[in-house]
Parts: sequence; C-alpha cells; structure tokens
Amino acid sequence: MSGTNPQAGILLVDKPGGMTSHDVVSRGRRLAGTRRVGHAGTLDPMATGVLVLGINGGTKLLQYVTGAPKTYLGTVRLGVATTTDDAEGDLIAAPGCPQLTGSDLEDAVDSYRGDIMQVPTKVSAIKIGGKRAHAMVRDGEEVVIPPRPVTVHRLVILGGPRISQVEVAGEGTVVPVVDFDVEVECSSGTYIRALARDIGNDLGVGGHLTALRRTSNGPWNIGQCHTLESLFELREADEPLPVIPLSAAAQTLFPTVVVTAQARERFRHGQAPGPEDVVDYGDVAAGNPKFPLIRALVFEESRDTVLGLVELDEPTSLELRTVTVFAAA
Repeated sequence: MSGTNPQAGILLVDKPGGMTSHDVVSRGRRLAGTRRVGHAGTLDPMATGVLVLGINGGTKLLQYVTGAPKTYLGTVRLGVATTTDDAEGDLIAAPGCPQLTGSDLEDAVDSYRGDIMQVPTKVSAIKIGGKRAHAMVRDGEEVVIPPRPVTVHRLVILGGPRISQVEVAGEGTVVPVVDFDVEVECSSGTYIRALARDIGNDLGVGGHLTALRRTSNGPWNIGQCHTLESLFELREADEPLPVIPLSAAAQTLFPTVVVTAQARERFRHGQAPGPEDVVDYGDVAAGNPKFPLIRALVFEESRDTVLGLVELDEPTSLELRTVTVFAAA
C-alpha cells in the first residue's frame, strides 16, 4: 500500500493514554512499513501528548531531541501518595490534605524552580546496575536512586486549588484532597511525578499526579502532532504520512554550515570539510542549547539538503569534525 511512507525523517504523534511509548513505536513501524522507528523520550502509559518518532534515517536525530527541553501540563493531587507517584500506582498513604490557598501552593512549589536535585521515581526506566528500576521494584528488590541535577525552567500554577473529598480505594474511608494544575518547562530527565511527590512530602500530606500531557519537545509542540487514528486513516486512504523530511528536521534542530559541492563527495566518505571548503559558517554563536557545537551541514548548490552533522571544535572555531553522515548525502 503506497500509504506507507519509508522516507527518512520525523513523525510527530499525539500519544494517547493507556499506551506505552513502545506501543506507539510498534504502530509507527506498521504505518511506515519499516523496522527502523524509534522515539525521543519515554512517556508513561498514563501520559499523553508529544511523542517524537524517528523514521529510518530520522532515528539519527533522536538523541538530540531526547536531550531537548520539554513542556508539560499536569494535575497534582495532595493528600494521597502512591507507589508510582501517579494515579496508576498502589496506595502508600492517604492522610488527606487540609484546605490550602493559592499563596500556600506558591510557597510550596517555589523551591522547585531553577536548578534542583531530584530523586527520580522508583517505578521508572532508569537503570541501576544494568537493570531497570521498575523491574527491580516488580521483583521486590530494594531500589535506591541517587538524586541528580535537573532544571525547572518554568513552573506555573494554573488557577487556584480545588478542594474535594475522595474515597480511598480498599479502605472504605473518605479523605479531603487538594488538586491543582501546573505547567512545567524543564530539562530532559525531569520527572513531573517526582515533583508532585516531593511537593506533597514537603507539606507532610503526600502527593501524586492524576494527569500529565507533554505539550512540547524541543522545537515541536502539540499543535503539530497527529493522532494514531488520523495516521491510520491516511494509510487506509493511500495517502502519504506527514513525515518531516530529515533535512528539514535537522535544520529545525541546528543552525547550518554551507560547503562547496567539491566538499560534498569527501564528506560522504566521512572527511570533514576544511575551512577552505566552507562557503558560510552562519551564526557561529547560535546553536542548540543542549548541543551548542553541533551544526547541520548543507552544500552550496542545494541549501535545503542536509548532508549530515558536524561539530565545531569550540564555539568560535573554524575547524569542523564529522558527527554523522546521512545516507541520502
């Protein structure tokens, strides 16, 4: 069926709840008709939103998307703690939460803005001694994850606290809880679940996430994403998938360096262009914040075609090193 699309590039999916990121990758392989599909950053089954898929050669870009900042919308519930720090986990404690004001919440979240040390959620894909933390928890092993540095660029409380009563499953009791919505822009590796847990622990009432939606990942946002249902409809209609071509995706992620046509053939064999081959270095001060020295390499006759990625020796250097050569180069 010609609706499958084996071209190299990036496919932006609005992940539905109840599916793992690997489930989405599996469907992406069916859609694109290729095994070479990967994703840029796991979303928990409960979470929805932006999941960046790399198709064929587009998988070479995923490591750079994975390291990019991300934005989330989430709902925090104070007064109940779970094993997974979200609504899918088992109950740990349900002391309930007293009534809180907007000012109380601002005070509670303020210490989680900026550079912080965070202990990731135990039920996660983090590896400890070569084994996934969630597998260790499942096997009844002790899991100790050391804190690590992350950055919360922005944490905004949306609206005021919502006070309600919830029945504690299996206990037959009702406790007061406080729910509030947040928007968080953060570095790669930040666990929004862990933020909910830690805020609740600071208040002495426990906390977890009841909803999470990723609204952006690097340069791409939820408005650019496609549902799996709509993608399969395209396939059934024999229409091409809305894959962002590899060259366009690379130039979205990185500034470009332009080289002569003669340098193209040498680069295809892994030889980095010398200063004499460069037509335009572009803005050498610009760059991806996470990977400031990486540049997309294009050649003079066709500036919309990316040959691969190169790296500057240093921010102001004219010397280039080959990072990766795209197959289409």
